[in-house]
Amino acid sequence: MLKIPQDVKTQFELIDTVVYQNAQKVQKAFREARISYSDFVFTTGYGYGDTARDKMETVFASYFGAEDALVRPQIVSGTHAITLGLFAVLRPGDELLIFGNPYKTFEEVIGKRGKNQGSLKEWGITYKILPFTTNPEELEVIFQNNIQKNTRMLFIQKSRGYDLRPTLLNEEIKLIIKIAKKYSSNLVVLVDNCYGEMVEPCEPIEMGADLIAGSLIKNLGAGIAPTGGYLAGKKELIEQAAYRLTAPGLGKEVGPSLGFARDILQGFYFAPKVVGEALKIAVLLAYFLEKTGVEVLPEAFSKRGDIVQTLIFRDKEKMLKFVQTVQEYSPIDNFVTIEPSLLPGYDSPIVMASGSFVAGSSIDLSADGPFIPPYVVYFQGGIALEYGMLLIESFYEKFSLNYFLK
Repeated sequence: MLKIPQDVKTQFELIDTVVYQNAQKVQKAFREARISYSDFVFTTGYGYGDTARDKMETVFASYFGAEDALVRPQIVSGTHAITLGLFAVLRPGDELLIFGNPYKTFEEVIGKRGKNQGSLKEWGITYKILPFTTNPEELEVIFQNNIQKNTRMLFIQKSRGYDLRPTLLNEEIKLIIKIAKKYSSNLVVLVDNCYGEMVEPCEPIEMGADLIAGSLIKNLGAGIAPTGGYLAGKKELIEQAAYRLTAPGLGKEVGPSLGFARDILQGFYFAPKVVGEALKIAVLLAYFLEKTGVEVLPEAFSKRGDIVQTLIFRDKEKMLKFVQTVQEYSPIDNFVTIEPSLLPGYDSPIVMASGSFVAGSSIDLSADGPFIPPYVVYFQGGIALEYGMLLIESFYEKFSLNYFLK
């Protein structure tokens, strides 16, 4: 059995403190929502009078400190949720500022690449990608020079995506928003909260964000929610997003929960603990692989803003072996040999291990990355610390951790 060093255990205690704080917030949200077993009736059709759906959105809004929330199985991914937020606010002639390089699947949404069908570019909405920095003086210069009369929205991606920059902490997001809004009080700030939920004892709405968006098959689903996405924020913005999801005049009043509310709420209830387990696995993995010469971001004992652990292999064979081993130690499709392939929304071959009970869930043990230099793996998830320990033990058994030495 893998022995956990004392300094790692100390880090685990800090994670447990945050788990407890977030569990308190979740429990409070459930008490306020007054959910009954009878709410879980299977609804169909228009979903009129779907109490489970309404109470589900009450729980999410309460936890995030938001005025309202839109939580639906009809939102198919985090990218879909973000797109709803963009089109809820932006109109032809508006400009979108993007803080740092966005995730690959976001590029076709804004019209940076692809056919531009249905993209912001096709609708006459322009964008500008800003340099990534958390230096206050540099932020002042960036926003002073880039916020114009037609600048309507600032998009902030909390997690690093397929970039090697640090994940943003919520305190850093607070600073960015504060400085940006000095130059435009009407600026709407949308934060992509994917992978970052429940990692810290606060959320971006509490830091001044107007709108946040994410997926239910990442942190908040705890490996239970079968599909879905969410937005939370100001009431009028959520209403606009609901009109975009359904139709003007219908908004949040329609859309059946289709029996998914139980799984979504159960996943949300377990999420603080499961996110804590994923963080512990990330810390332990970084601790051991860093000793073998693998470059890790963040380092084992750094502050974390998301569950993603970046591993820079600079060797395609070692990268591929790592991802294949993650698949081998997953519960589903563990007999499958992972190979690079092109996936929808990406512009280069991707290697992706995701042998989870929910297809594509990245709160289960999972790892992925573009199969191009410098051969970087983005590892996340785990559900339970013990499964992460078994994975790390396998590196000793299969080819020893020394295999990863430069």
